Amino acid sequence: MDEREARSRFAAGRVARLATVRPDGSPHLVPIVFALDGETIVFAVDDKPKATRKLQRLANIRGEPRVSVLVDHYEEDWTAVWWVRVDGRARVVDAGPALDRAVGLLAEKYHQYAAGPPPGPAVLIDADTWRWWSSS
Repeated sequence: MDEREARSRFAAGRVARLATVRPDGSPHLVPIVFALDGETIVFAVDDKPKATRKLQRLANIRGEPRVSVLVDHYEEDWTAVWWVRVDGRARVVDAGPALDRAVGLLAEKYHQYAAGPPPGPAVLIDADTWRWWSSS
């Protein structure tokens, strides 16, 4: 897999895993749906049931903006296994054009958001490093 293919596979991914760092230094990992906007990954807080709107991932990003996002593919045929990871710096956007753009990109990718756009906030992750691996 070359860089072009890695970026294409990442962008086409339906779910990713977001890794952030808690204030005590421990890792925090959650699945996210996302869109890729050039070199920026976007996701937003949506209306799926949550225990609280004060999400740990947002608190973590506000305290330590360095994050990793992983998209992977698994099959029992291990020659088809691959992953792409992006390391970058994240920021939380509560309102304005950046939130609107993120929500629009997410609605284009996920039909569920077209009918009920996520209220936000959104997170924008500026990619610093792309890494990838493929079995074949």
